[in-house]
Amino acid sequence: MQELHDDEFSRTDCLECANCCKTTSPIFTDKDVERIAKHFKMKVYDFTTQFLKVDEDIFFVLKQVPCTFLDEDNSCSIYDVRPKACREYPHTNRKKIHKISNLTLNNIAICPAVFNIVEEMKKRIQTTKREI
Repeated sequence: MQELHDDEFSRTDCLECANCCKTTSPIFTDKDVERIAKHFKMKVYDFTTQFLKVDEDIFFVLKQVPCTFLDEDNSCSIYDVRPKACREYPHTNRKKIHKISNLTLNNIAICPAVFNIVEEMKKRIQTTKREI
């Protein structure tokens, strides 16, 4: 998966799409909230109240999408302090990707790069099956 991920992202410019930022909210960990609140020189409570809500899984997520921090050119206004979920998205380079297969399948509909990675993985699996 690491090879597929690296190959795809050598061709893909996320700033051309930003669909992840336009359609979904990342999960904000407590550390994310503290770091971003500090960046804005805000109290954690004030940042949370202004920008976040608790979802059905009891995670902090954005109150609205597209992301409040997405600029018109698809860049992130808090890129240097963005949430961990954003830094790791689309999670296709994880060592234990098999543990997040449902997330990867969901991300196919959001991220064209994930779609391409999964399609290439399917091709390689078919080629391997034929060789066996």
